Amino acid sequence: MRRYPVVTIDGPAGAGKSTVARRLATRLGYAYVPSGAIYRAVAWRVKAGVTLDEVLQTTRVEFQGDSRRPRVLVDGADVTEALYTPEVSVLAASLSQNRAVRAYADALQRAHAARGPVVVEGRDAGTVVFPDAECKFYLNASLDARARRRLNDLTAAGERADLESIRAAVEARDEADRTRPVAPLTQTPDATYVDSSALTVEQVVDRMAEEVERTCSTRCSSH
Repeated sequence: MRRYPVVTIDGPAGAGKSTVARRLATRLGYAYVPSGAIYRAVAWRVKAGVTLDEVLQTTRVEFQGDSRRPRVLVDGADVTEALYTPEVSVLAASLSQNRAVRAYADALQRAHAARGPVVVEGRDAGTVVFPDAECKFYLNASLDARARRRLNDLTAAGERADLESIRAAVEARDEADRTRPVAPLTQTPDATYVDSSALTVEQVVDRMAEEVERTCSTRCSSH
């Protein structure tokens, strides 16, 4: 039986899950587990020519550093930057539909939770990976807000993009996440809904931290 509390943050692309999860983990003193980085690590190894079966049987994925700036280690090597290339992103999205890959990622997240309290973010953290998590959140934002955030990120990175095409891409991603056959994106009845459209990151973190204290402290302390 798991001994440590788990906080999950699910939600669609662009809602701010990663940023909020990192800061909430820091606030709570928990470890941060970025589920997306696990899929990217698998994709990075496959892209390097390793068979998927071998990756799932032998690859070791670890997280180091504090929750504000986590580093991703694959078989002991820091490959954080390499995991976020466009090629790895596309392959990771494809591989995430594979049941064996999802089982590998789920097991790794649960292994991290067995070592201490964690904040986990993803598309199915509270529905599939940790259905019995002490605290669950569903972080959302309007389609327009998420598209604007993506545009700002791309502009800051020096890339050219237009809002309408980004909005269409985000909307298509939402539909794909909701209708995929394996672990579709959904909000569970026991998840606290948070709309970040008009909130700053700190306001979202404040709201979640208060909810953890108010609703989850008793259950968390019982583990």
